[in-house]
Amino acid sequence: MSSNGNTKHVKVLVLGSGPAGYAAALYAARAELQPVVLTGMQLGGQAALTYTIENYPAFPEGVGGAQLGELFQKQAEHFGALTEFDLANAVDLSQRPFKVTTDSGEYLAEALIVGTGASPNHLNIAGEVELTGRGVSYCATCDGWFFKDKKVVVVGGGDSALEEGLFITRYASSVTIVHRRDEFRASPILQHRAKDHPKVHFILDTIVTEVIGTDKLEAVKLKNVKTGDETILETDGLFIFIGHTPNTQMFKGQLDMSELGYIQVNEKMETNVPGVFAAGEAADPHFRQVVTSAGMGAAAAIQATRFLEAGSDHG
Repeated sequence: MSSNGNTKHVKVLVLGSGPAGYAAALYAARAELQPVVLTGMQLGGQAALTYTIENYPAFPEGVGGAQLGELFQKQAEHFGALTEFDLANAVDLSQRPFKVTTDSGEYLAEALIVGTGASPNHLNIAGEVELTGRGVSYCATCDGWFFKDKKVVVVGGGDSALEEGLFITRYASSVTIVHRRDEFRASPILQHRAKDHPKVHFILDTIVTEVIGTDKLEAVKLKNVKTGDETILETDGLFIFIGHTPNTQMFKGQLDMSELGYIQVNEKMETNVPGVFAAGEAADPHFRQVVTSAGMGAAAAIQATRFLEAGSDHG
């Protein structure tokens, strides 16, 4: 990495420090490209916020999300990757080297790997923003401990809703899962675990329409989508797991995306801009697993290496 004032020149710049970012950094480092990883807001990505990851190969007993993130980082750094605790907030992909502006300066990169991940969706209802951090949460691992012997509501019907709901049972006295449909998208194993758990209750065909409380969460307003009936449910915590939106806003107008904002890549993780690759949840609306994100990151770095070897500076 050569530095000129506050502008740093790098061969490969990786945006994001989740499984996609660090797998890409590992492969780029082993190709002696001295990749620089910009961590973004969350070191380790979303995976680091998960208490236990049971479905990543080579960990028969499961592995802590934060611990797995540290292992990814150590391995990439062992081969020469550099981690910068910094956040990209603007990119110019109109010419190479690509220009990335961050909180602390500017990078010029010969190749760019986008692994910016996704952020949790909000319900966008009254009281939600005001009471976030005062009973409303989007991360069970971060906040579950605060609800010891308290009542908690979880919104959602996918794997993360049930996984996180089951995790919160370690602390809470009861966990009520509210889901707008009458069946779950979550995997059968998680559904069985949740249904068999004495602390877990279900309210189906129902949405949360309002978060009630002054300085902290006191209750939620529920509405049955079939009957229209409204009820108030007292609760100490509201955990929201209703999917994610990719963190790709800064690439709008520069990279091709789906309607939902996922960066479009081909099977080689190439975007519509030669030299820019994308991996993980920023480009994956389908699988969104640690193992698939890591695989995409590895593929992106292999392709970036080939791109740079082809002497593409002249192309």
